[in-house]
Amino acid sequence: MRRQAGVVLPLFSLRTRRDWGIGQITDLPACAQWIRGAGHSLLQILPPHELSAGETSPYGALTAFGLDPIYAGVESIEDLDPRAIDDALGDGGRLVLARARGAERVDYQGVRELKTRVLRAAFSRFYEREWSRESARARSLAAFVAQERSWLEDLALYTILRRSHDGWGWTSWPEDERDRAVSALSKVRQAHARHVLEVAYVQWTLFEQWAAARARMRELGVELMGDLPFVVCAESADVWSHASQFQLGLSLGAPPDDFSADGQDWGLPPYDWLAMEADGLAWVRARARHAASLYDRFRMDHVVGYFRQWARRRDAPDRGRFDPEGPDAQRMRGRRVLDAVTRALPPRADGVAPPRIIAEDLGVIPPFVREELRGLGMPGYRVIPWEKDDGRMRDPRAFPEASVASWSTHDTAPIDAWWDELPEDDRAQIAERAGIEQGMSADERSLALLGDLYRAGSALTLVLAQELLGLRDRINVPATVSGGNWTWRLPRSIEDLADDPRAASRFARIRGLVEGAGRGQ
Repeated sequence: MRRQAGVVLPLFSLRTRRDWGIGQITDLPACAQWIRGAGHSLLQILPPHELSAGETSPYGALTAFGLDPIYAGVESIEDLDPRAIDDALGDGGRLVLARARGAERVDYQGVRELKTRVLRAAFSRFYEREWSRESARARSLAAFVAQERSWLEDLALYTILRRSHDGWGWTSWPEDERDRAVSALSKVRQAHARHVLEVAYVQWTLFEQWAAARARMRELGVELMGDLPFVVCAESADVWSHASQFQLGLSLGAPPDDFSADGQDWGLPPYDWLAMEADGLAWVRARARHAASLYDRFRMDHVVGYFRQWARRRDAPDRGRFDPEGPDAQRMRGRRVLDAVTRALPPRADGVAPPRIIAEDLGVIPPFVREELRGLGMPGYRVIPWEKDDGRMRDPRAFPEASVASWSTHDTAPIDAWWDELPEDDRAQIAERAGIEQGMSADERSLALLGDLYRAGSALTLVLAQELLGLRDRINVPATVSGGNWTWRLPRSIEDLADDPRAASRFARIRGLVEGAGRGQ
C-alpha cells in the first residue's frame, strides 16, 4: 500500500491573494501546489455543503448535496467581468470586501451577502444572454438539472420557501408546505420558476468549478479527501423531503460518561433505519455516490452511529437509549448499512487505488465495530496522544498499515499547543522516541514531532495545516459556542507563505522528513 502524507485544511480556512475573505473552490489547485512543497500528496477538507444564514459549523448544513455558494470563485465565472462585479458590489460592497479580505477570521455574514449579490448578477446576465437563446451553456445547465434532479429540485424549493418565511425552517411552515402537498409545491414551481432556475444555475456553476479544480489537482498529483457528516440537521432540505426516514421526535447525542454525567444532546434527528431499509437505503447510498463523485476518498464521520444511535426524546428529555439495543443487533445494523454504502460506490478505474472510505472511529467504540470495519476494508484513526497500552504510549511505527495516523484532529489543539497539556510521563515517552532533547527550540521540537508521525506504520498520515506552519490555533473547540469556532483562516495567503524564506525553509525540512519516512510523492 502506498505511503502518503496529507494535510487537513478546511476550505473556509484557505487564504489566497484573490479570495473574498474565505477559501474558494477555484483556489484548491493553488493549495495543492503549496502542500506539494512540503512533500504532501493529499488534501483533506471539511464538508463544503451549503449552510443556513447564521450557521458556521460545516456539520450543520441545510443540504447534504448542494455546495455552499460562499465558496464560489466569482471572478472565474464566465457570466461576469470586472465591471459587472464592481457594479454589483457598489461602494458599500467594496468596503465590506476589503475588510473581509484582511480579516483574521471568516466573516460569514458579510461574505455571504457579497457573493449572493454578485451571483444574482451573474445569473441575470446568463438568463438574458444564454438561457433565453438556448445556447450551448444553457443546454449544459439543463443537462445538469436533469442529472441532479433527485436532490436539486428539493433544494431549490426549500430555499425559496425558507426565504419566504424569513429564514425559518420547514417545521414552522404552513401544513401544506411543511408536508409537501403536491398542490403547494406545484404552486411554488410555477410562481418562482426563475428562482428555481437561479438556484440550479448557482449549483451548476459551483460543480463546474469543482470539476475543474479536481482535474488540476490530479495533474499536480494531489488527492482530495472529504468528510461525510453522519447526519444532517433537522431543519434541512433533506429531512424536509425525506421526513418519514428520520425519527423527528428524538434527538441524537452521546450517553453519559466520565466527561458528561448527563450525556450529550446534539439536536440532530436520528435515522429511522427500518423506514430507510424499506427502500433499500436509497438516500444513504445516494450520499455515498455523491461523496465519491466529489472526492478521491472520504472520511465517514461518527461511524459508530451506523451501528448504534444514542437518542433521547425531544418533548420530555429522558436519559436516552441505544437504537438498536444489544451488540448482535447493532453489529447487523452496521454491517447492512455500511455494506450498502460500499456497494453504492462506482468501481475505480485503476482497480488498485487505496481505500476510498476512512472510518472516523474515535471515542468509545465497541470491539465488534472495529472488527466489521476491518472486514469492509475501512481504515480507522490512530491519534497518537490517545494511543496507549496500560498507560504506555504506543509506538506509531507499530500502527497497522490500514490506518490513518495523526497528532490531532480538527476538534483538538494542534500538537504544538497540545504538547504543553500532555501529562509529564506522556511527554517523556514521546520525547525519548522522537529524539526531543532538553533546551530544544519550539521549532525544532515541532519538526521532531512531525518526523515521529511520518515514521508511523500507517499508510496515511494527516497533519493540520497549523502543524505544517508551527501554529497553535484551533479550528473548533467541541461543546462550546464561540466566534472562534469554524472561522480560522491561514495567517497569510499561500502566495505570501510560499515567498517567505523562513516558511519555505521549514517546508523544505518537512519535505525531507516525509521523503525520509518513505512517503515521497
